[in-house]
Amino acid sequence: MTFEQYVNKLKQQAYEQHMAQQQQMAQQQTAQQSGQPQAQGQGGQQVPITPGAPDPKAVALAKWLRGQDLKTRTCILNGQRKDMFRVKRALRTLQSPAYKTACAKNPLLTPVTDTATASETFKLLPLSLLALRVSKSDPHEGHDHGPSPKPQKRVKGLWTVKIEQQQDISDDLHYVWLYEGPQWKTKLYAAGALVLIMAVVMFPLWPVTLRIGVWYLSMGMLGLIGLFFAMAIFRAILFAVTYFAVPPGLWLYPNLFEDVGFFDSFRPLWGWQEEKKKKGKKNKDGTASAESKKPSKKDKKKASEAPASTGSATAASPTSSLKNRDLKARIEEVEDD
Repeated sequence: MTFEQYVNKLKQQAYEQHMAQQQQMAQQQTAQQSGQPQAQGQGGQQVPITPGAPDPKAVALAKWLRGQDLKTRTCILNGQRKDMFRVKRALRTLQSPAYKTACAKNPLLTPVTDTATASETFKLLPLSLLALRVSKSDPHEGHDHGPSPKPQKRVKGLWTVKIEQQQDISDDLHYVWLYEGPQWKTKLYAAGALVLIMAVVMFPLWPVTLRIGVWYLSMGMLGLIGLFFAMAIFRAILFAVTYFAVPPGLWLYPNLFEDVGFFDSFRPLWGWQEEKKKKGKKNKDGTASAESKKPSKKDKKKASEAPASTGSATAASPTSSLKNRDLKARIEEVEDD
């Protein structure tokens, strides 16, 4: 069920309840005129969700809660990113001293004394469609197509949610914010973008001095961009030359293309190429493979340059090699004469 379908269903329910209330009021007026009092139901009526302009108390509550740290997380609702939070964090915030201080300053906020009153106050949000209960859903639920051959990349912790019909209140339930707050920043950015576009379009009507200044500024920017590309090409050539002349190679501005700040990209001025340490491959039992156990060229060179005094050690090697033989007892059959 999409958000539009949910709102239309709420409108239909509100209209049916409104018609039922009008019929009940008409019956009461008829009973009063005939002098026959009508018994009233003892059970309480369900509070309808009235679409339209939200309650000012609910707007004040949503505005205050949006400014608090509810540890929201991003979710996907109908293809749009929304902020989701847990109910228990909102109830704790409503029972905090900060909310009492806010109630003293803003008369629209409903005072909260315990968990029950906090739950009743929180109900103002779904009643005014400022926050609704959601649950995790599968984006391919109800589709007849089979599993795709290539697994889709999904961001860890990014839920795809759907709106639930029953707007219950419990600590472990999740609600999504539909109240975006004042949009004055968005309107300001839109107005600035419109002014900038109009200024660019009306460039031929600018004064001559401004047009000349913009021309010099654009040439300066193009020069900076060309200088940057020239520096990138020069540092690549320098590294290629020093890689063979003075290994492992020299980099000019080694952090130029790293994920660092603007000023850190130009520090230090130069640096040597970092050599990656080769790790030996390990077998399943955790032991190193035979390739990693092979002696390197440096070890062979050191072994060949060993002094002649080691001859005595090499002469004694046959005796030491006897230790490596298999000395297990063997049983041999001897034929009698």
